Amino acid sequence: MMASPGKLAYFRLPPLPTVGELIKLYKLRAEKQLSQNFLFDLRLTDKIVRQAGSLRDARVCEVGPGPGGLTRSILNAGVSEVLVVEKDTRFIPGLKLLSEAAPGMLRIVHGDILTYRMDRGFPENVSKPWGEDPPNLHIIGNLPFSVSTPLIIKWLENIANRTGPFVYGRTRLTLTFQKEVAERLTASTGSKQRSRLSIMAQYLCTVRNCFTIPGRAFVPKPKVDVGVVHFTPLIQPQIPQPFKLVEKVVRNVFQFRRKHCHKGVEKLFPEVCRLELTQEMMQKADVDPTLRPTELTIPQFRALVDAYAHFCAHEPSLLSYEFREELRLKHLSKLRNRTMASQPAQHQVLNNPTE
Repeated sequence: MMASPGKLAYFRLPPLPTVGELIKLYKLRAEKQLSQNFLFDLRLTDKIVRQAGSLRDARVCEVGPGPGGLTRSILNAGVSEVLVVEKDTRFIPGLKLLSEAAPGMLRIVHGDILTYRMDRGFPENVSKPWGEDPPNLHIIGNLPFSVSTPLIIKWLENIANRTGPFVYGRTRLTLTFQKEVAERLTASTGSKQRSRLSIMAQYLCTVRNCFTIPGRAFVPKPKVDVGVVHFTPLIQPQIPQPFKLVEKVVRNVFQFRRKHCHKGVEKLFPEVCRLELTQEMMQKADVDPTLRPTELTIPQFRALVDAYAHFCAHEPSLLSYEFREELRLKHLSKLRNRTMASQPAQHQVLNNPTE
């Protein structure tokens, strides 16, 4: 039985001014302080959208649409609705033009994606249980470099806690990053790009480096190329511990990325018990203390985090201990002591003006 013509038909935007023409029309320009770079080539924006998979009847949140080049490709992909969150008021008129060309398909929110409550952005019937397939909901964005890393860290924490855009289930993300950041997010064990971001992303998601866009494709041209990365949250995280605990262990280990991993582990503990507890933690985790941070696998990080969680359960004050804060207090103490030591000498000079 043949499908009805209506079901086969895809929405296509009517003829519109090009993105370049819109920029001239509204006298727009990229703001350097906001690290904005426009992508005019609709073949490239179509390619980004294809990395998300099928968007047929999907709901999509686009982050920072700017002049709307990527928005056009999303609207043409057979979606049911696009929610765009744009902080810069200059782009709102051009987005409203797109909204008029796609009646009922484009919702515009003037706001900051770092504070926007995406858990309220879509109806509840979009949701899928976490253990099932991902919902037909996607986050897509050509992110400004200035927000890309803090934003993905925020979303990774949301994934761990199943909050924000992940109240609907395992919402997938397709995002652009500075090429170096994209390589870190997807770096394998032992590679030079292996970093804190690699572990934090990969313990929670399947992460795929899709393709690289040359910097010359953007206006203005950035000094670096851009990588497109796709994230699918895992049903079960590879490290089943609270996000903050995982982040603390991973951050400390990677602060000395060229040294043996025990050097970073040491900084999880106060000086009075540092060496003893570090040795015990490495033994409990069964991790070779002479491995470099980049050589540690996610199962080895899991063992280290589990061992640290065991110590914290017996001594809760460890949770709030921060090595850098201890250094700061020591530095302040030294400054105070120097100031106090210099005061009698100053007093003596004042009382002996002939000297």
